[in-house]
Amino acid sequence: MESKWVLKPEGNFEMVERIEKELNVSKKIANMLVQRGMETFDEAKAFFRPELDHLHDPYLMKDMDKAIARLNRALEKNEKILVYGDYDVDGTTSVALVYSFIKEIHSNIDYYIPDRYSEGYGISFKGIDFADENDFDLVIALDCGIKAVEKIEYANKKGVDFVICDHHNPGENIPQAVAVLDPKRKDCAYPYKELSGCGVGFKLLQA
Repeated sequence: MESKWVLKPEGNFEMVERIEKELNVSKKIANMLVQRGMETFDEAKAFFRPELDHLHDPYLMKDMDKAIARLNRALEKNEKILVYGDYDVDGTTSVALVYSFIKEIHSNIDYYIPDRYSEGYGISFKGIDFADENDFDLVIALDCGIKAVEKIEYANKKGVDFVICDHHNPGENIPQAVAVLDPKRKDCAYPYKELSGCGVGFKLLQA
């Protein structure tokens, strides 16, 4: 199958000229900025020099309040927390980010990466059994879990709580976890829908 590149039309000439002068950049750079919807000096400045207060409110994400309430309870009661993530790049960076952050304030924590061959992608029954057998109270699942309806039912029966942080498209039903963070949920008001799994994990930490 052949792929065809479709180029965006040139930006509005007057806007390109204004951005070129205001930012003192080349016409090509100014045109690319306008093509991407940046038509003022302030918009271009925010693009080139982003600041933390430009980030969207993490509580715009569905279930964020539930996720934070459960995490705070685990911290206050010194519960065992397991950070669970897929073995791909997004999963491992998600685990590294969330584990290293929480580890600074809570020592009763470990991480789990499922075996690629015996468990495959996503939350596994083996991983849930590991959490149960090692007395973990809370599992933070990163870059996976949005379609793990049966797995979460299994975890609930074992008394293992899950907070899911995923970015994949949901299925027909949302797992009955304590909280399910996913900007692609139809009932989620978070404005940017293309976060990575690590990005969703970051929003949890930001909150």
